[in-house]
Order: sequence, then structure tokens, then C-alpha cells
Amino acid sequence: MTRSGGSSGARHCRPCEGGTPPLAAAAIERELAELAAGWHLLAGGTAILREFRFRDFQHTMSFVNAVAHVANTENHHPDLEVGYNYCRVRYTTHAIGALSENDFICAALIDAIPTA
Repeated sequence: MTRSGGSSGARHCRPCEGGTPPLAAAAIERELAELAAGWHLLAGGTAILREFRFRDFQHTMSFVNAVAHVANTENHHPDLEVGYNYCRVRYTTHAIGALSENDFICAALIDAIPTA
């Protein structure tokens, strides 16, 4: 998936404060449809999750480090669950307790990380 801001390039996260409204259900469904397969909405509709699988621990940790770089660059951080050959990435906007556009921007950036 390519998320673009027109001729200006890829979208980036904006600071999200407690007063930012969460995305409506229809917007969440549109955004989710634009992501790579594997992302799904968690019960309650306040987070999205995707599990990535790898052949070994080294590849898992390389991916985790790339996710950390995206998170720090965008200043929007996921919850990660990491094991020997997997990483589960969960996004929600903690400041509002729901999903915002930032969650989908970061999910799309993570989808672009090579996993092979």
C-alpha cells in the first residue's frame, strides 16, 4: 500500500493530544482496507494488530529495530510482543484511548519494512 499526500509525498504523524477526536467507524474501515493483509481491528475497535513471522530470532530482532526506528521518527509508538520468530504490532493512540490517523500511517510504514 502506498499512502501519499499527493505530490508532497508520504503522510506523517501529527501530534495527537487528548482533545483529538477518534476516527469514526467508517473511517477506520476505509483506512484498514488500505493496509496490507493481516491487520485486523481488535474487539472494541480501539486498536489494530498484525502478527509478523520470521525464520529466526535475528530476523525478528532486525524487524523490531526497524519498527522502533519508524516509531521514533514518527513519534508514535506501538505496543510490541516479541518472541523467537514473531512480532505482534498493536497500534492505538494512547492519548485518546482510540484509533487515530497516526495509527494507520505507522501501520503502512511498517508494512513497507522487508520481512524476508
